[in-house]
Amino acid sequence: MTTMPATAIRPTDFADVRALADDDMKRVDSLIRHRLSSDVVLINQIADHIIAGGGKRLRPMLHVLAAGAAGYGGEQHIKLAAVIEFIHTSTLLHDDVVDESDLRRGRKTANAVWGNAASVLVGDFLYSRSFQLMVELDDMRVMRILADTTNTIAEGEVLQLLNIGNADVDEAAYLAVIERKTAVLFAAATELGGVLGGLPEEQIAALRRYGMELGYAFQIADDLLDYVSDADTLGKNIGDDLAEGKPTLPLIYAMQKADPEQVQSLRHAIEHGGLDSLERIIASIRDSGALDRTHERAVFHAHAARAALETLPPSTYRDALAALADYSVQRSY
Repeated sequence: MTTMPATAIRPTDFADVRALADDDMKRVDSLIRHRLSSDVVLINQIADHIIAGGGKRLRPMLHVLAAGAAGYGGEQHIKLAAVIEFIHTSTLLHDDVVDESDLRRGRKTANAVWGNAASVLVGDFLYSRSFQLMVELDDMRVMRILADTTNTIAEGEVLQLLNIGNADVDEAAYLAVIERKTAVLFAAATELGGVLGGLPEEQIAALRRYGMELGYAFQIADDLLDYVSDADTLGKNIGDDLAEGKPTLPLIYAMQKADPEQVQSLRHAIEHGGLDSLERIIASIRDSGALDRTHERAVFHAHAARAALETLPPSTYRDALAALADYSVQRSY
């Protein structure tokens, strides 16, 4: 673990956070490249495509920062960060197939280039590779957390599938999906940092709570961006959630406040895909105040994430985790 001096500048934005984690993340990226390698050519091609796609590597970064906040001084956080990224990337490959997506982070998805079968199978390869790395750590508690997390993510994917096209999904059902699909991996990443650092159980639980709340904030903010951003910024097609019939929080809130004619239009958009009337749908969402309510809900979870950190000892790494909570909702507008 790279140790920051006591006089280090307090991280206040995402650039500062990345700079703090940079040395560790370079090692994580190197390990990812090494462990993605296979003698099966297609796996290497898709793996190279994924790596070239970039991304913030947020989940492994969260882990190395949490390990730093826990005072961990060993080497296992590098391998664990790679495991977390493999699990996340495998879910993206599978999600893009299920959602029939053709754009992610501004680039063609793997399934758009190589087809669905190849994407699903390479996603399986990444899952199995993550478990190989996991076993090498030889820590039953770590393996149990990651195994439970992976199973919960799979449940979340199935729950989301059941909700597609269902205009009666309420806020509780929506939150249940994002807890399982997104927040649990954030929570595992930060909890495992505390486990590696040997923190008291109360502080390990606080790190898990921080990760869970941060995961909520990030996903809600992402769902908001689908209606207020543009393709270049968002890295996917605007209105993709609507086209896929996903009843995300802006739509759920809009249907609570819209007039009867707008509600009928919103229901039809969810049930049948609404890109034919995207501008009118977005206008209805804006008129209902749903975008502001969604942003406020994301901010609520970001504040809860910050509050969870208070039990941890002060450090530059704790400050970085707090800065990430602020960043999660600053992306919304």
